[in-house]
Amino acid sequence: MVLLGFLSLLTSCNDYETYGDKKEKERKAIRQFLADSSFVVISESQFHQQGDVTNVDKREFVYLDNNGVYMQIVHRGCGKPLQDGETSDLLVRFLERCLLDSSAVYNDVNPYDVDVMNVRRQGNTYTASFVSGMWVSTYNSEQVPAGLLTPLSYLCMGRPRSADDHIAKVRLIVPHTQGHAVASSYVYPYYYEISFQRKTDI
Repeated sequence: MVLLGFLSLLTSCNDYETYGDKKEKERKAIRQFLADSSFVVISESQFHQQGDVTNVDKREFVYLDNNGVYMQIVHRGCGKPLQDGETSDLLVRFLERCLLDSSAVYNDVNPYDVDVMNVRRQGNTYTASFVSGMWVSTYNSEQVPAGLLTPLSYLCMGRPRSADDHIAKVRLIVPHTQGHAVASSYVYPYYYEISFQRKTDI
């Protein structure tokens, strides 16, 4: 009986995942997703040399050194960027998919399902909260993860006025350190497709 108990203890110890184990699993999931999707990772310096854009035809994602987020700018958007000192309500549509368990949350199918995000820019810092929508009902939280704010400094937040205008759209791979409470708790990376536009035109 003692031997069986000891073996059971050894087995449970071997099943225990350290934080380091979980981070390595996260890194592997991100690498696998990039490879399976044939995405090409470019450096931040190359991104800046290209005028802070990614080549969608070449399937480029830029890796951002300061926070570990991977970003592809699909459309930079129309209109103007958020100005220093400005607060604005943005209409946000998104697809969120966990790279480890494939669970998904989205509001980008029905045109009437849209989240509202209140954003303030102060210098180069953006703070935001969700006012309403799928995010709040799913996560019972208004907090916007830092990773989702990453693209805002590169985008324009207008509303289309012609057939040639596009609203801002990005794709992101967000590590757990830049994600929501679930991502942080389980050390899960998430993939996002997100569009932004102002709720009211200016």
